[in-house]
Formats: sequence, structure tokens, C-alpha cells
Amino acid sequence: MTVETRDMNRDPISNAPGAHPVGVGVGGAGGAAIGAGIGALFGPIGMLIGGTIGTIAGAAAGKGVAEGIDPTGEADYWRSEYQNRPYADSQYTYDNDYAPAFAYGTNVRSQYAGRAWDDSLENDIRDGWEKAKDKSRLTWENAKGAVRDAFDRTDRTYRTYEATDSYHQDHYKKADYYKGDYDYESDYRPAYRYGTYARASNPNRTWDDSLESELGTRWDAAKGSSRMTWENAKHAVRDAWHSAERAMPGDADGDGR
Repeated sequence: MTVETRDMNRDPISNAPGAHPVGVGVGGAGGAAIGAGIGALFGPIGMLIGGTIGTIAGAAAGKGVAEGIDPTGEADYWRSEYQNRPYADSQYTYDNDYAPAFAYGTNVRSQYAGRAWDDSLENDIRDGWEKAKDKSRLTWENAKGAVRDAFDRTDRTYRTYEATDSYHQDHYKKADYYKGDYDYESDYRPAYRYGTYARASNPNRTWDDSLESELGTRWDAAKGSSRMTWENAKHAVRDAWHSAERAMPGDADGDGR
């Protein structure tokens, strides 16, 4: 099987595009407390895994937040999902009408970092739709549901990355697997993101030799800038996996970690 290395927001296990769970917990000591904090930010974690919410990149685990949001991967996701949304109207098509709206929502979130969706923001971006819509037949009133869907999805990506990255950066040097040969930004962050993503992608699996082997075979495609081999990275990946699990209801693998 050929593994794609371009940023397609692919699931690191299945390699499927557009598989985007979010709202997972964070790793290291004190993960339960931090996981509770993440839950308070994003709501019940079970509601934030998959579905129409969020975009954590698989193959782009080693990249920055903005770089991890790939337009092609997002288009693949919305193409299969948009018909399930309450604003979908059969007289309009995805390619001509809705795709520009989803792309606009993603771009708006990048351009208006730190702002929430409210009447003020909607007023600011309304006129921009006429320039961004290309051949779309949607008026702003028809388009804004899709624009907001994409905005909210991307917003959760940004906030999840910010929360988990900040925690790991403060704690990774305290881990017993820490090696001074590697730094956080380039080496450890990709491993933590890979572990949290993998746990959210596989809510019914436990960490065992089989799973570790599967993740190991895909580490080279997912590691981005990390210089770590799988033997070095797997400890951080597992740490993040278990911390994400502590943020979920119960302890699925029963190991109490």
C-alpha cells in the first residue's frame, strides 16, 4: 500500500481522508486534571470525536495548526457530509455551490483568529462572500450555515492544538523517556499529537502490541519534522494515548493509567 505524505488530514491508521476527531485530552503527569479542563472547553469528549466537528490532521501531525488544515482534505470531508446538514438544499450542488462556502468558512477562521462567531463577525464577513463565492448560486442567507459549519470545525482544531501543545510543552522534560537530544517543537510535539489523534480515532481499542505495531508502521508518514525513530517516539505516543483516554468517560483499557 502506498502511504501518502502530503497533508490530506488522513487518518494515521486507515489512511482515509477527512477523518477528523478532536476534543481529546493531553499527556504526561496530571493528564486527568488537564483532560477535565479540555472537557470543560469542548464539552463531552464523545461528542467531539468524528462526525461534523473538528479537524486534527493525521499525516500533518508534525506541522503547525494552520498548516495542518488542508483544503483538499476538508473538501473531501464536506463532500460526503454536507447533505446531512440542515441547510442542504437539493437544488444546489456541492461542487458549484456549497464547496466555496465551506472553503470560505475555513479561511475566515484563519483570518479572524481569536474571534468567536457572533453578529459582529457575521456582519464583517458578509460582504466578503460575494467575492469568495465564485460560481456559487448561494446568497449569503443560504451560504452562512455552511460557512459557519466550516468556521466552527476549524476553530475546534485551533483551540485543541493550542491546549494540548501548551500542556505537553510544559511537561515533556519531566517524563522518564525524555532525551535531551530532541526538542519539543520539532520532535516531541508530533509524537504527542499522533498519540492523542490515534486514541480519539480508535475509541474501542486498547493499547497493546498489535496497536503499537500498527502505529509504528505509520510513524514515518505521520512524524513530520520529528527526528525520532519509532523506538524513541512510541513512549510519548503512548503517554498521549493514555492521557486522551483519561479525558474520556471511564478508563477503556482498564489499566488505570
